[in-house]
Amino acid sequence: MARTALPTPADVWMLVREHPAPLRRSTNELADALKARHGSRFAVWHTDELVLGVRDGRLVLQTLGGADVPAPKVVCVRQMPGSMRHDREVTLLRHLERMGATLLNPLDAQLVCRNKIWQLQELALAGLPVPDTLSYATAPLEGVVRTPHLDAPCVVKPVNGYKGMQVFLAPDTRLLHDVAGALAQETPHLFQQYVDRSHGRDLRVIVIDGEPVAAAVRTSHNGALASNLARGGSATLCLGRYPQAEALAVAAARAVGLAIAGVDLLFASADTYTICEVNSAPGWRPEMTAVVPAITECITRRLDAPAECGGK
Repeated sequence: MARTALPTPADVWMLVREHPAPLRRSTNELADALKARHGSRFAVWHTDELVLGVRDGRLVLQTLGGADVPAPKVVCVRQMPGSMRHDREVTLLRHLERMGATLLNPLDAQLVCRNKIWQLQELALAGLPVPDTLSYATAPLEGVVRTPHLDAPCVVKPVNGYKGMQVFLAPDTRLLHDVAGALAQETPHLFQQYVDRSHGRDLRVIVIDGEPVAAAVRTSHNGALASNLARGGSATLCLGRYPQAEALAVAAARAVGLAIAGVDLLFASADTYTICEVNSAPGWRPEMTAVVPAITECITRRLDAPAECGGK
């Protein structure tokens, strides 16, 4: 059977969500920079444009039209792990890794970041400061909120949420009892120590290959708990103002295996910090002009020295 002609091989891919999900401004900015650097060696693929499988004992990728697609050397993954599904996007990423592509970030690190409890496990084992947290496996939620080791006030969030969605502050256990039946049962939640000094305020540090390249204090809108910009928050650039926090962000990225990371820190006191969470596909403000060149160089290093692949 005749096969469709091969697409032009590309050494560097950017892998993004399926159509018609819009690309973030920062993702488009990075794509433009990678196109300028690598020209025809760079390509953007959406996850719904590819099929995968095995042919004659070899792993293969194809377009929907049947054309074989050679695996690239490096894949820059610009999809939030929270929206990935194991039988879909995760399987595609695993297929690319098994075909020899280097993922930025590595799949194992992305999976850690997909689950907030997995993150906390790695961060705590590395000896890094994290808030006290309680979660569960298959225990009924109504029973979990009645455990004597659950203190209030506490922050409640799903283990795989993103952009600050479905995050709220429970001021007392009575509210937890009242809302337990209304929370989604298919996804576990975590109940996390409330850091009151950091209410509506956190510090986002962008770390690329072990170096802090941008930082901003994010402040929520109208005194809300979550300070995410997607939730209407504002940001003030501050790279170099909190060196201890930046060092902690670097350690957090290393602990979870990320080469490209957005680390969110809470202000625990005037000069101490605790790690809220680590993101493997962070966005950045337009004025954070060092981020795109840093990621571009990160990718170039993998192209030039494939033996040094990995996020740690």
